[in-house]
Amino acid sequence: MSARRSERLLNLLIMLLVQRRYVPKERIRELLYPDQSVDAFDRMFDRDKEELRALGVPIEVGSLSAFHEDELGYRIRPDDLALPEISLTAEEASVLTLAGKVWHHANLADTTAAALRKLMPALPSEEAEPPPLARPVIEAEEPSFDDFWDAIQDRRTVSFDYRKTGVAEASPRRVEPWGLFRQSGRWYVVGRDTEVDEERVFRLSRVVGRCRVGKTVDAYRVPADLDLREVADRFRPHDEATEARVLLRPGSGHGLRRQGKVVAAGVIGPDGSDAWERLLVRGSVRALADEVLMVGPRAYVESPEALRDDVRGRLAALVNDVANDGVTNDGGKR
Repeated sequence: MSARRSERLLNLLIMLLVQRRYVPKERIRELLYPDQSVDAFDRMFDRDKEELRALGVPIEVGSLSAFHEDELGYRIRPDDLALPEISLTAEEASVLTLAGKVWHHANLADTTAAALRKLMPALPSEEAEPPPLARPVIEAEEPSFDDFWDAIQDRRTVSFDYRKTGVAEASPRRVEPWGLFRQSGRWYVVGRDTEVDEERVFRLSRVVGRCRVGKTVDAYRVPADLDLREVADRFRPHDEATEARVLLRPGSGHGLRRQGKVVAAGVIGPDGSDAWERLLVRGSVRALADEVLMVGPRAYVESPEALRDDVRGRLAALVNDVANDGVTNDGGKR
């Protein structure tokens, strides 16, 4: 959340909290949203109210007049907002402390550390440090992560150049980002691609160069029924099983061998020698390509062509990534 927006929410909270009577909407606009048009104020105020309510703040709506029910105002009762005393068991404190130390990304690590500091009085004195070897870690190494994270908090659009697998040239994209999720060590963003007006998923590691974050806050709305897990599953490739013939060096490709069977030994391979074994294996093209790439030069795909193309495409993308590794996001050399 941006500092400006956080300040606005805090001011709205204080304003409604210290008033004994309902505050008229026009008074709120006059004091807290003086530079906004009527339409912009309505959008921002509605969103700010929902943001506070989502945080557990009970905003009460009531009539300003006993004779005119359409004259409404807003307030927050201090008694309704007060929280009960927090008391944690040793087990709950251990889980909470561990969760707070998962994030190693700079921005979020600071946020979780600050939250833990506020909860320190509620932690039992016997709370021990979690074992370092058992501590999970979440990192965000992609340079574009911060841009997308900030844009999602403020509902701002993001423009960027994106390179697909196996494609050397990047293409421009403009997205209304809805949320981020992590899968298999990679970060992805879900949102609406404004060029095609459709929902899309983009991998952050394929964003090329700097992102251009729009200046307009609340530029779009996120679908109320958004489920990031459902979207991730829907966009994940689901290949039908296919039979593949793969040549392997003896003693290599154990993952492939567990899924298939060796049908021939002493096979002449791509290097001209007969020190290869032919394996028949079934699986999805994507999963088989993962296994082949892990074996490296000790594996060779004979068929099908779709599997060969997948392996070639990923290797080409890897070579391109290595070639561009010395170029920073602003185009300069490291």
